[in-house]
Amino acid sequence: MGKVAFLFAGQGAQHPGMGKAMVERERAARTVFEGLEALRPGLSALCLEGSAEKLSQTENTQPCVFAVDLACARALADHGVLPDAVAGFSLGEVAALAFAGAFSDEDAFRLVLARADLMAHASREHPGSMRAVVRLRAERVEELAAEAGDAWPVNYNSPLQTVVAGSEDALVHFDALVRQAGGRSLKVAVSGAFHSPLMASATAGLAEWLGAHRPRATRVPVWANATGEPYGSDPLEMAGTLATQASHPVLWTKTLRSLASWGVDTFVEVGPGTTLTKLVGHTLEGVRALPCETPEQLDVVVSSIKGV
Repeated sequence: MGKVAFLFAGQGAQHPGMGKAMVERERAARTVFEGLEALRPGLSALCLEGSAEKLSQTENTQPCVFAVDLACARALADHGVLPDAVAGFSLGEVAALAFAGAFSDEDAFRLVLARADLMAHASREHPGSMRAVVRLRAERVEELAAEAGDAWPVNYNSPLQTVVAGSEDALVHFDALVRQAGGRSLKVAVSGAFHSPLMASATAGLAEWLGAHRPRATRVPVWANATGEPYGSDPLEMAGTLATQASHPVLWTKTLRSLASWGVDTFVEVGPGTTLTKLVGHTLEGVRALPCETPEQLDVVVSSIKGV
């Protein structure tokens, strides 16, 4: 068997009750929540019982998804399933870095809280949203975004799915252009134009935060959204790459292909939903992708990888 990679889910995958069954059954998952609850009282109730409306607010979404991501990964590790590499989609990259030892759980969670506040503030200063475009190649989406005005390709999810962020006016124009080109444009369940130039102030704030809390070298390689390649070991360079991520594209297609070239043939999505599992299937051939949010899914992953 080849190598195993954990993929940590990002914002947009949240849903009411996410991770609830895992926390109830798995001691390692509960331990994660207990530790984070001390830093943000009410986190567990919000994450495990909160409404879709509350979970859609950036200040709530990011810490909740981070908690579920890390809880699921730690539950797998508690069963002896350990990755050779990790990557996280957008917010999930912070959880991946924490799991790999770049930050303590507490510092990573503080970073997530700061990141959520900074991105929410940037969204209020520069309102916008995001669209997932399917049925069109990334190159064509880039052309249409440029024609629309204040719109930018920001998530390269798979060969035929690219997410664009921008101002509301520009995206209305962009939606029409996509229809004319034979594609389909779907609104993403987020509250801002993330990973676009409209998030420049968030990157500046993150750079300042990371200047005082620099990451450490990781125990396993972590693939970076901004480059689609593994992080290096220099703390200053790592901090710069992570800060840049908030206002620059997520190169997810490149990340998956790079991991596969490195020898990964089993991808396990840790955290809420199955979005990343599906993107693996849309991007790579000859590999397997397994979600892990529920105890039942965890059992399937353990059996598939350990053969028990």
